[in-house]
Amino acid sequence: MANFYDTEIERFIQLHYSRLSEKDRRQYAAIEAEKLGFGGKMYISKLLSMSRRTLNKVLLELKNEKIYEEIPIGKQRRVGGGRKKNLQNP
Repeated sequence: MANFYDTEIERFIQLHYSRLSEKDRRQYAAIEAEKLGFGGKMYISKLLSMSRRTLNKVLLELKNEKIYEEIPIGKQRRVGGGRKKNLQNP
């Protein structure tokens, strides 16, 4: 894996990432990966322990304004997103 940033910058990125909300984390990671270009998704996904699939989904959201606007203000995901409730009675 190529290192795009030195160790100190990586530490700052990880620290900043840890202080963000879930939605902001995803978006920050996607923007960092996009800035780096080729190999950026793999690098950022390993640095921040995030799935490349998640990065791809968020980049699509950020690039497509219509999808981005579907996320309600103050919410982390679009309506219907996230883990589904278990409706079975135990």
